Amino acid sequence: MKQFVIREHEIEPVAGLPGELPAGEVIIWQGRPLARLVARHSLKSLWIGGYFLILAIWAAASGLSDGQPLGGIAFSIAVLTGLGAIVLGMIELFAWGLERTTLYTITSERVVMRFGVALSMSLNLPFSQINAVALGNLGGKAGTIALALREGHRLSWMLQWPHVRGWRFAAPEPSLICLADAEAVSDILALAYARHATMHAGYGRLIASNTSTQAIPQIAAAE
Repeated sequence: MKQFVIREHEIEPVAGLPGELPAGEVIIWQGRPLARLVARHSLKSLWIGGYFLILAIWAAASGLSDGQPLGGIAFSIAVLTGLGAIVLGMIELFAWGLERTTLYTITSERVVMRFGVALSMSLNLPFSQINAVALGNLGGKAGTIALALREGHRLSWMLQWPHVRGWRFAAPEPSLICLADAEAVSDILALAYARHATMHAGYGRLIASNTSTQAIPQIAAAE
């Protein structure tokens, strides 16, 4: 897997970017999602593990109730446990691959998302296309940063998954998912946008707004 990742991204002139930075543009922050957070929150490993646990308990209870031999009950539980372990192992492997192949970049002009376990893609989001930023807390400092785009800029939810905000199919929001210190990254992004908006006055302003999790800086369209 490591060798594949190196070959997949070795042609990048700058790590995480599809090309050289234009004159005057600088990288402010780069980071990746955490595999354990991806598995738990994006791929719902706990829910899936709980599902197989319930199936195993149900198999044991129904077997005892029907008077089945203990050997048959144990076999059914072993099969369900093995299937659950395989599924969870695949989830963990995919989450690991996603962490290794994803790189988020915030520059002085845009947000760039490079992702793709099997097929690498790069998504460029200039600040002028971003309408709002929402921070979702995942416990502690961890979280996901969703980027709402201005009207006229729409992306495919399926193409972006899992780097997209959940349940926003009509207006998909690209997201920097499962970051270890999302609060700090959201502050960096807000500051970078504010500086950019000051230099390019007229298309946006920086405000403070409440989300479902906490008060954070947001980017809103000009009135």
